[in-house]
Amino acid sequence: MSRRQIDPLRPLTAEEQHWLTRISRSHSEPAAHVARAKAVLAVAAGQSYTAAARGAGRCSGDAVAHLVSRFNREGLAAVEPRHAGGPPPVYTRPEQARILSEAKRPPNRVLDGTATWSLTTLQRALRRAPDGLPHVSTFTIWRVLHDAGLSWQRDRSWCATGRVLRKRKAGTVEVTDPDAEPKKS
Repeated sequence: MSRRQIDPLRPLTAEEQHWLTRISRSHSEPAAHVARAKAVLAVAAGQSYTAAARGAGRCSGDAVAHLVSRFNREGLAAVEPRHAGGPPPVYTRPEQARILSEAKRPPNRVLDGTATWSLTTLQRALRRAPDGLPHVSTFTIWRVLHDAGLSWQRDRSWCATGRVLRKRKAGTVEVTDPDAEPKKS
């Protein structure tokens, strides 16, 4: 006989039921999303936490209990995993925006000592600036630029990925890859 559930699942709305069913049947969603959606649907169907965990391909009924509790508070957002360990991110949106604005600024040959940005020269410029980031690493700069859709090119410049100039009979046109965002993640 199973124990009494401390935080039972609240009744699902029709929209939540629809989206959870859709996610649980999806082949393109991440496996973690599918397993969590299946577990919540199984609990909604009246199964125990242990049976729902096994039906979703998981081992722990306690994890399903935590998922149900989180679903009661957050709704469908509980299907997505949160930060899963490691140190918390140090550089938030304003700092990332500061890194991007510095990278988009053309370098001053005299002040910055370069004609094109590299990770090291960007790091030096950010550390020297009065409103800069005194402890920023080159990896952090690279990660922010990469997440913004920029990549390092052979001509020593940072270019937006997913967009390219093509020569056509009518002239030069910019072609955008519609799958650029899904390919990045």
